[in-house]
Amino acid sequence: MVYERMADIYDLFMVNAPYDKWLQLTEQLLEGREIQCIADVGCGTGEITRRLAQVYPHVVGVDYAVDMLSKAERKCRDTGTSIQWVCQDVRSLNGITGLDAVVSFCDVINYITTEQELAHTFQNIYDALSEKGVFLFDVHALSFVMENYMNETFADVTEEASYIWFCLAGEHIGEMYHELTFFSKNEKGTYSRFDEVHHQRTFSVDFYKKLLQQKGFQNIKVYGDFSIKANSVDENTARIFFFAEKSK
Repeated sequence: MVYERMADIYDLFMVNAPYDKWLQLTEQLLEGREIQCIADVGCGTGEITRRLAQVYPHVVGVDYAVDMLSKAERKCRDTGTSIQWVCQDVRSLNGITGLDAVVSFCDVINYITTEQELAHTFQNIYDALSEKGVFLFDVHALSFVMENYMNETFADVTEEASYIWFCLAGEHIGEMYHELTFFSKNEKGTYSRFDEVHHQRTFSVDFYKKLLQQKGFQNIKVYGDFSIKANSVDENTARIFFFAEKSK
């Protein structure tokens, strides 16, 4: 299971993640809409979730990794932020309805690696939305993945923790396996090792658009790298954002 032991060090390595940009993009794309209830699906340790809670009246944080969700709840509890936390897998989302918007950022949709599971996920999110509700998500651009991730090695070292990350190509275009080895400083001042394997896949923009349309979404728009300008997706785009509206 991914993120099985990463919760305690996840924020350490994500300290420079553009969380404020995700919030800003969300506000821009939802501007002019009455958003009473919004869900952050695949919320991790809650960094985007708590930012959403500063803007929107009711926020739901959904994640299937118990340790990540627990850390998110603790962080937001300490700041007095009121958020509803739900432990569920995005691929089998159920029991949540009437949402005005759903966001799923920071690689979440890339963890859905088969067409069938992706279809189920889009259907579940469609069903969770209210009339004219909006679904916002991002994925790695296919060309960026092929040129910058496949069969590459990455590493990061801090005083508290370090990792070595091997990115291996899968059998399908856009499919990759991340073999991660972590060393985390413990209470004794020594370092403990643990390993995880993460499986991701990205599809073409046309595939995502077609699947969204099949599930009933309309007014589908595509943006690149946190820009909401028209034609912001090009051959150099790293992260692609989708806007899709429930048709009824």
